[in-house]
Amino acid sequence: MTTKPARSRRRYDNTLRRAGAAQTRTRIVAAGAELLQGSSIRDWDALTIRAVAERADVNERTVYRHFANERTLRNAVMQHLEAAAGVDLSQICLADVADVAARVLRFVSAYPIESPPVLDPTLAATSQRQHDALLGAVGDEAPSWSASDRLLAAAMLDALWKVQTYERLVGEWALDSERAIDGVTWVIGLVEDAIREGRRPTPFPTSSS
Repeated sequence: MTTKPARSRRRYDNTLRRAGAAQTRTRIVAAGAELLQGSSIRDWDALTIRAVAERADVNERTVYRHFANERTLRNAVMQHLEAAAGVDLSQICLADVADVAARVLRFVSAYPIESPPVLDPTLAATSQRQHDALLGAVGDEAPSWSASDRLLAAAMLDALWKVQTYERLVGEWALDSERAIDGVTWVIGLVEDAIREGRRPTPFPTSSS
């Protein structure tokens, strides 16, 4: 009696399945990014599992197959947005900071800007007086600059001493009050020196230029 040789079990090729799963994941992440396009870049209320599933034309179970929860989905969308902006924060060095900032802000500029809160009339009037005072101070020091350059310089000084800047330094960076104030006045001093020395706020050269 002859024994037939055992058939070798054919290994199942998962290549096509893996490729299909990768394409589905990419479509889900892209759908999440698309949901953010009609609102401020900081407004992620629209990015839910259900909404992403509908936009990607898959069921919610499929989304959960790739992402354990809404947080992991949002993390993947953020990584997608960073890549779209050409930003890799893991590789940044000091010489890159200005270029990276320009890339991020140019990317953000494609999104709607949140409407500023309506200020109390007293606060609004104070803000306007602050703008006027800064424009006057810059104009006195750099009368030969264009109106556009003077406006930008004054606006940067205004942005630096905003209460929101101080609150971010204390809240997000855990600086104590005095160190936060030191940081703000340090950078204001750099801008003041640039104005006195006639160094206009010229466009920063980017890698694409």
